[in-house]
Amino acid sequence: MAEVGRSARRREGPDKLRGVAHYVDDLPLPGCLHGATLRSTIARGRIRRIAFDPAFPWKDCVIARAEDIPGANEVALIEHDQPLLVEDRVLHAMEPILLVAHASRATAYAALEHIAVEYDEEEPVLDPEKSQTVFKSFDVARGDAEKALAEADVVVDTTFRLPHQEHAYIETNGAAAFWEADGSLVVIGSLQCPYYVQKALTGVFGLSEHQVRVIQAATGGGFGGKEEYPNMICGHAALLARKADRPVKIVYDRVEDMLATTKRHPAIVRHRTGVSRDGRLVAQDIDVVLDGGAYVTLSPVVLSRATLHATGAYGCPNVRIRSRAVATHTPPNGAFRGFGAPQTLFAAELQMDRVAEALAMDPVALRRKNLVGRGSTLAVGQVLKESVGASPALETCVKRSRYARRRAACARWNERPKAPSWRGVGLSVVYHGAGFTGSGEVYLQSRVAVNLERSGGIQVLAASTEFGQGTTTMFAQIVADAVGVPLDWVSVANPDTSHVPNSGPTVASRTTMIVGRLARQAALDLRAALQSEAGGVPKSRAALRAAARALCGDAVSRRFDAKYERPEGVAWDDASYTGDAYEAYSYAAMAVELEIDKATLEVRIRHATVAADIGTVIHPLFAAGQVIGGVVQGLGWALLESAAYKDGVMQNPRLTDYVIPTSLDTPEIDVVFVPAPYSKGPFGAKGVGELPMDIPGPAVAAAVHDALGLWLLELPITPERLAKALRGRKAA
Repeated sequence: MAEVGRSARRREGPDKLRGVAHYVDDLPLPGCLHGATLRSTIARGRIRRIAFDPAFPWKDCVIARAEDIPGANEVALIEHDQPLLVEDRVLHAMEPILLVAHASRATAYAALEHIAVEYDEEEPVLDPEKSQTVFKSFDVARGDAEKALAEADVVVDTTFRLPHQEHAYIETNGAAAFWEADGSLVVIGSLQCPYYVQKALTGVFGLSEHQVRVIQAATGGGFGGKEEYPNMICGHAALLARKADRPVKIVYDRVEDMLATTKRHPAIVRHRTGVSRDGRLVAQDIDVVLDGGAYVTLSPVVLSRATLHATGAYGCPNVRIRSRAVATHTPPNGAFRGFGAPQTLFAAELQMDRVAEALAMDPVALRRKNLVGRGSTLAVGQVLKESVGASPALETCVKRSRYARRRAACARWNERPKAPSWRGVGLSVVYHGAGFTGSGEVYLQSRVAVNLERSGGIQVLAASTEFGQGTTTMFAQIVADAVGVPLDWVSVANPDTSHVPNSGPTVASRTTMIVGRLARQAALDLRAALQSEAGGVPKSRAALRAAARALCGDAVSRRFDAKYERPEGVAWDDASYTGDAYEAYSYAAMAVELEIDKATLEVRIRHATVAADIGTVIHPLFAAGQVIGGVVQGLGWALLESAAYKDGVMQNPRLTDYVIPTSLDTPEIDVVFVPAPYSKGPFGAKGVGELPMDIPGPAVAAAVHDALGLWLLELPITPERLAKALRGRKAA
C-alpha cells in the first residue's frame, strides 16, 4: 500500500499524549543548576557600574560575565554584531548582561533582585522611519515603473502598517548544557536548527565542530522563534556550565520569553499601483521598511523574502521595489512563520481591493485578469514554468465558499436597520516560495542519509526537527514508498549533530520539498542496491535482515547519502538579484465571512474557506492541520494580537494581556487541496507550513471594508481601531 497520500499515525504522538516525551525541563541531569539572566532595563546607553548586594549569599551562586567567554563574545549568524553578553554598551532593553546559576531556580531568579546596574542613558531610536542605520536593502526593477505610472489610467497610492507578532509557542525557550571530561560540550535544546547552534557555539568557546554536540529535545512549537534564538540561550547555558563545572538548565517563563525573544518584523509598506481602465496592472512602485530591532539576526533574509513577495501573485510589466531593514533600539526581530511575506502580501492583496474599488470593478474579476500562470514573468525575471496553481486555487475557493452569494447576502443583511451587526465577505490570493531564496540552498549544501542496519532496520538521518508539523512521520512515508517497504520498517533518527548530517535548518517551507527530496533520493539508492546486490526489495522482515547482512558485510550498517544539487534549469544571480528566486511556489486562496457587533465592535469570523496548491499532499491530515493552524495564527495577527511597546519595552508580556486566538475564536475552516504537482518535489510535493499565514490578514481587512465601507490599513483590526475609524467617518 502506498504511504504517500495517506494520513498515517503521527510517530511522536503517543509519547506526547502519554506525557512521557522529554522536553528540556523534563531532562534528568544529576547535579544540575538552574540559570537566570540579568537583563538591561534601558533601551540605549552604557553600563557605568554593577553592584552586588553584600547581604545576599553569593557563595552559593555561579556568576558568568562577558569576561568569562573563552572565545568570541558574539551570537554568530549572518552578521556577528550581537554579543552573547553585554560588555558595556546597551542597545536594547532586556539585553543580557550577566548570568546567575543556583541549585534552586527560584533562588537564581531571586538573586537578580540583589544586583543593581547604573547606566549612562542615551536617547534611543524607536521609530524605524527615523533610523539612519540600514542593515540590508534591495532594489528590484523591471520595465519603467515611473513612466508607466505617469501614463496609467488610474493610480492608487496606499501606505500599510503591520505590527510585531509574538510566536506564542506552547513551550517557552529552554536549553541544558554540560561539559564532558574530554573538554567537549553537549547542549540539549528546544530548537529548530541544531547546526545553527553548533556553529554559534564553536566560536564562543573556541572549539571545533566535532567538540560541540547539539541534540534536539522534544520541542513544543517553534514558528521560527526557535530558529536563531537558541544560539543565545544555548550559549548562556553552556557558559554557566563551564564556569560551574556542572550541568545547567535555563528555561524561560512566559514573561521573560515574551520580553526578550524575537518577534515578527513590524513593517511599513507603501504601494503606488497603476492600472488601465479595463483592470490590467501596468505599474507597481513599492517601498518596504522592516524594523529589525537592535541587531541584524535574520533581517536580511526576512527582507529578501518580503521583497520577492511584495508584488503579490500577479504579473506586471513595470515594477520597482525598494526595501530596507533598519535598526531601532528594541529587542531584535527575527524569523516568524512566513518570513516577511505576510507583511508585504497583506499590502499587495489589500491594494488589489483598493484598486478594484477605484475601478468600480469586482475584486475577483480584477484578480482573474492579473493572476500569474504558466509562462508569467516575475519582477526578478523568473519565468514560471510549471506547478502554478494560483487560478485553480482562486476558482475553487470562489465556488466552494459561494463567494458571490455570501457577499450579496451580507449586503442585504447590512440594509436591515435593526440588524445587531454588520457583515462582510473578503478574499485573498497569495503565493509563497518554497525553500531558501536564490542561491541559499546551494550555499547550504544540505545532506540526508538513509541507513540500512545489519540487524535489518532502515533509518532516516536528517537534522530537520519535529516540533508539531509532522516531519518525522512524513520522512518515514517518503522513504518507505521510495524503497518499497512498509511504513513500520522505517524509523527516523532524533536530530543530534553527532550522527545526523546537516540537512539545513527547519525553516522556509523547505522540509518537505527540499529535504524530503534528498531523503527520497537516498532511499532510491538503497532500493537500487537491494535490487542489484540482494535480488530485489525484501517482502518480509526476515528477508530484509538477510538482505541487510548481504549489503552490510561485516559493517554494522551501510549508509546511503544524498546531497543537494540545484535542479537543471534553475538559475539565480546574487549580484543582480535576478533569476529563479525559488524552485517552485505554493498558492492559496481564502474567503472569509465575518460580522462586527454594533455594540461592542468585536469581530467574529463566521466562516472561512481555503483552497491551496501545495503540490502532491504527502499526509492529508497533517497538511490540513498546517493550513488550519496557520490560518488561525493569521487571524490572531489580523484581529487580536496587539503588542504594546513603551520606551522599547513590551508592556503586555503575558497571554492574559497579549490575546491570542482560542478554540472559541476559531471558525469553521473548510480546507481543500488543488494540487499542481512539482516535478522535482518528492512525489510532486511542495511546501505548506508558511503559506497559510499569508492569507488571513488581507481577507479579513477586505471583509471589514465590505461590511463597513472603511479601509483599515493597519493590523490588528481591534474594536478600538474600528471605533476610531467610525468616529472619523462620522466627523467627515
